[in-house]
This record gives sequence, structure tokens and C-alpha cells, in this order.
Amino acid sequence: MKDKYNIYLISDSTGETLDRIFLALQAQFSNFVYDMKHFAFVRTNIQIDKILSECKKLDNVVILYTIVDNKLVKYLNQKSEEKSIPCFGVLGDLILNFSKLLNQKATHKPSGQHVLDDEYYKRIEAIQFTMAHDDGKLGADIEKSDIVLLGVSRTSKTPTSIYLANRGFKTSNIPILSNIDIDSTIRNISKKNCIIGLYADPERLCDLRKNRLSLLNEQKYSKYINIDTITKEVESSKKVFLKYGLPTIDVTRKSVEETAASIIKIYEIKNAK
Repeated sequence: MKDKYNIYLISDSTGETLDRIFLALQAQFSNFVYDMKHFAFVRTNIQIDKILSECKKLDNVVILYTIVDNKLVKYLNQKSEEKSIPCFGVLGDLILNFSKLLNQKATHKPSGQHVLDDEYYKRIEAIQFTMAHDDGKLGADIEKSDIVLLGVSRTSKTPTSIYLANRGFKTSNIPILSNIDIDSTIRNISKKNCIIGLYADPERLCDLRKNRLSLLNEQKYSKYINIDTITKEVESSKKVFLKYGLPTIDVTRKSVEETAASIIKIYEIKNAK
């Protein structure tokens, strides 16, 4: 049996940054077995002592942290070393190197990235807009969309839209259904909007739809999960994308993050013209 590691993620803020860094790290090791525990808003020696006391009771503990207070970092490293617990800072060297490069001192302010500035309110507005324009809820203000996503059911339109909204993009998504005049819908969207078609392998869509119906405890909708019907839907959607010269993305094996990254690149190219 492989050794299991106890990964402790300690942050002086929400822990979002550390989470993402660790996920990128663990993805590089195929035989990495671990349990993970998060600690957010850690800003005192007392909190550190409590965490390390818990760590000492376990085997194979590894600590990763994002803490910007130098005194707290020094305390954490000192106490971890005393208890022989591997402890790694994620931002320390990077902040130091940037400080030298920019020739200015870092603020060392926890949660410095979570400020209520114009960028923050832009994201909130984008999220509200996106939720109001989900799954074909067009509205008279659809032309205010930064991005419009088209695709048949289960091509990740909604989660991708929400992810894009969190990045500050007002996103509308429109399902391609047999009972909706998609041609009329596209013609009514301004050419200034970045419209992108999403499609996936029919067999993959079939599996996703079956899982969806299972979660909803639905036994009907046989057409919805019929592979021949799904194949026709996908081919029909591709013809629509081709007809209007829309950029397309195959989301079959893509995560929402990867799909969103491709969409943002398309958006930037379109708006650079």
C-alpha cells in the first residue's frame, strides 16, 4: 500500500490561491495518495500552535502555506522544524524576488487581492448578468454580453458561463434545441458580440445526460439519451456554427477551466481587431 500523506494547507486569507497551487502540484504525481485539510484566515501564533499540535499526532504530514506576515512565517517555520514537519511557503520567495525587481517593499497585507475596487464590482455585475441570461434567458439586453455560448445540452455552457463571469465577463448561453429557431436568435445578436459554439463527442454527451437523468431520478426522456438523436443534434449544431462562421471548441475532454481559457483567448483576438 502506498504511503498516505496528510496535507495541511494554511492561509492567512481565503485559501483560494493555495488550493489552486496544490491542485496543480498534485496533478504532476500519479501515485500521490493524500488527505487534505484547509485552514483559512490564520493570523496568530495561537492558531499556528493549535494546527501544529494536531499535526504532531499524525504521520507523513506536509504543510503548505500562503502567509505574508514575515513574523508569522518565521514562527511557523521554526515550530515546524522543531516538530520535524516539512513546511513549504508558496509565495515567500516570489514576493521577495518581485520586491527586488520592482525596487519597492511589499505591503505584506493579508487578503490584499480581495479588495472592493472597480474590478471587484465588475465581477459581481458580470455574475448577476450571467445568471439572468442562463440557458436561453435572452432578455432585451443580450447585446451587452461580452460572450455568448451556443451548444446542445450538456456541453458545459452553464458552468463555463459562471466561471467566465467570475473572471469579469458578462456571458449569455443559449441551448440549441429542435424547438428553438436558433437562426433567428443568432441573427438578432450583434456581430460585435463574441459568439462561440461548443460541441462534444456524442457518446460523451450520452453518458453525461444519463448521469443527469439518474441524479434527477427521471426514467423517461428516452430521446434525450438516444445516441442517434444526440449524434444528429451535434451534427446539426456544427452546421449552424459553420453557417455563421463561428469559432468552435470541442469540450469533450476539456475541463471548464480549459474551455474558459480558450474562450478568453478567442475573445481577446476578436477584440484586438
